[in-house]
Amino acid sequence: MPAAPSAPVPLGEHEPRPDPQALTSNPDPSQNAPSDVDYTPHPESSLEVSPERQEILRKITNLYEGSASEDDMMVYAEKAVYDDPFSFCDTRYKIAGQWYGVPKIMASSKVLATEIVLSNPTTFAWKKAHEFTPRLLHVSKTVNSLVTCTLDEEGKVVYHKEQWNEKDYSHEGLGMLLKKLNGDHTTKVTKPPEDL
Repeated sequence: MPAAPSAPVPLGEHEPRPDPQALTSNPDPSQNAPSDVDYTPHPESSLEVSPERQEILRKITNLYEGSASEDDMMVYAEKAVYDDPFSFCDTRYKIAGQWYGVPKIMASSKVLATEIVLSNPTTFAWKKAHEFTPRLLHVSKTVNSLVTCTLDEEGKVVYHKEQWNEKDYSHEGLGMLLKKLNGDHTTKVTKPPEDL
């Protein structure tokens, strides 16, 4: 429930710092972006992972597609962080604010393909092709990205980072302020269940 502000999660403690070039670079340089990354998923090249990891991927994919379900939200630890180009959320409730907004602002949201590129005891990463159509514009856009999650000892996501290019986030300045404002206040509009 959205009570008093919680203590911030230390960024360095769980924040993944993937090497996008190492994880996604295509052996054929002509297939890479100028920054030597290839975020286009190639499902046939996906790593084999445990059923538990497949379940994490399924639940997060459901959220990207607008499921906005409490069951899918439980993939996150209570004090998890969500970090993407537009928002920074530091609790599961604030993360729910983002996911519960998907069906409100998108006419359609589909994950077209994924490719798992990293799976170790604490980190799980995949490339994702995501097509979304905003309700107001009705123009579809596909974005390829790298999603990296760090997990706690119970297998819950404690940090979810989505990168649309090879650059990592600085967490400073006006950009971070705007991301935090989005993360802190979206719940007022999207109204996820308070017990998340």
